[in-house]
Amino acid sequence: MKCKLLLIGILLGIAAVLPAQSVDPDSLEYLDEQEIEDLNSGKAIVDESTVIEMLDMVSNISYFRDVYLDIDTAKMNVYGYGKNEIPVFDDSVYMQRLEAMAKQTTIPFTYNTHVRSFIDLYANRLRQQSSKMLGLSYVYFPMFEEMLAKYNLPLELKYLAMVESALNPTAGSKAGAKGLWQFMLGTGKDYNLKVSTLVDERFDPMKETEAACRYLKNLYASYEDWFLVLAAYNCGPGNVNKAIMRARGVQNYWAIWPYLPKETRGYVPAFIAVAYVMNYATEHNIYPQNPGLLMHGTDTVTVHDYLTFDQLNEVLGVATEDVKFFNPQYTKNIIPASKSNTYSLRLPTKYTLLFVQLEDSIYNYKSKAEVREEIIVEKVKEVSESITHTVKKGESLGKIANRYHVSVANIKKWNNLRKDNINVGQKLVIYTSGSPMAQVGKSSEKGSNKSVNSGGSSKPKTHVVKRGETLSSIAKKNHCTVNELKKWNGIKGNNIQAGQKLKIKK
Repeated sequence: MKCKLLLIGILLGIAAVLPAQSVDPDSLEYLDEQEIEDLNSGKAIVDESTVIEMLDMVSNISYFRDVYLDIDTAKMNVYGYGKNEIPVFDDSVYMQRLEAMAKQTTIPFTYNTHVRSFIDLYANRLRQQSSKMLGLSYVYFPMFEEMLAKYNLPLELKYLAMVESALNPTAGSKAGAKGLWQFMLGTGKDYNLKVSTLVDERFDPMKETEAACRYLKNLYASYEDWFLVLAAYNCGPGNVNKAIMRARGVQNYWAIWPYLPKETRGYVPAFIAVAYVMNYATEHNIYPQNPGLLMHGTDTVTVHDYLTFDQLNEVLGVATEDVKFFNPQYTKNIIPASKSNTYSLRLPTKYTLLFVQLEDSIYNYKSKAEVREEIIVEKVKEVSESITHTVKKGESLGKIANRYHVSVANIKKWNNLRKDNINVGQKLVIYTSGSPMAQVGKSSEKGSNKSVNSGGSSKPKTHVVKRGETLSSIAKKNHCTVNELKKWNGIKGNNIQAGQKLKIKK
């Protein structure tokens, strides 16, 4: 009862800034003492939010310059603040400014304890990260606004991406959400964002932004209330619908607030706060930090053939880390493009013209990693029982079988394959001539009188070693294994000499 009376007092204290229907003392029965404390302490809600995690991640982006977008900082600092001065305002000022913002949109920007706590986060505690986000807004907001206008949505929804990812294009959450708009795998697929082993379109800014607009539009058709839409975007319509039921059917974010997941309780306040700080950044002595190459320093090219980041690095000289950052959708550093299925590639501008000039050479270039792999394959074939082959673009089981001088049937048996279909990047075990497994498929059929015993009673023949021959090549020619050759001739190592005579007991 004590807790219930306490929260009634809290709610009455903030009733002036919350919608009237949100003051529902009966909802207190759903909260425990810690959650009541959270309601009274906006800071507790802030500290549990993933917003801080995303702001920390944006701090790690290395392209920012220590200059403002507008070099004339005196012109931007119209209030004459000191370099490190942090302005402080009364609640009435925040309320007045948010009311002015609400008059310019259909989103009802409101003010309360939780909003104030998130304003403190963006404008005071992590103001340097807010400066970086403000700089990144020059990169992404034009595209966001164009897409939002296409779907007839409030342009202020662009601030939602700041809550979701802090505008970090490579952002990923512990829960598995990805990209600027933090789509989960299932929701992304619902909105045609393709995810495969090599490509994750949730990291494609244009495609994910359009998917977010379609999702938001569908949610608004269901709720017709923007704060409920934002809550559903964060925790899913199912959780919002349950909260509405517990709130006796009242469809208002602040009314269902106690019944929402903890993360979602801070979600709308964070949205209101970041929208406020971005609109009144100058008043808070916050200015956009230049995002360097992200601003105007990159351009896109179209890729028409299979390409690796190693090839780009070794032919063009572009840093692999740059290619990764500007193209996070290619999760394995491979672009699986073809003439009929092209992909876009973003590079620092100085490399895009060079890419166009050398495009064919880049596709045909064998990277150091590929050369090393080929050398390893050849060496392993001579000394190992088996090797692992990674399927490359254009390869079939037939081509792989010919390369290693084995049968397709054997490859399928060794790898438990029922069909002939294989995928790029798939690992296949190949047993070379040095392994007894290479004889799979050569054993006699049931009832056959053909012997497959390598130690059969037939008279041995003699093979004279020619220049360039190895134990492996001789074994293949005589349909036996390297181990058998060694056993028949008492050879311990792998060295043989031209003119040497070897017994073949096959």
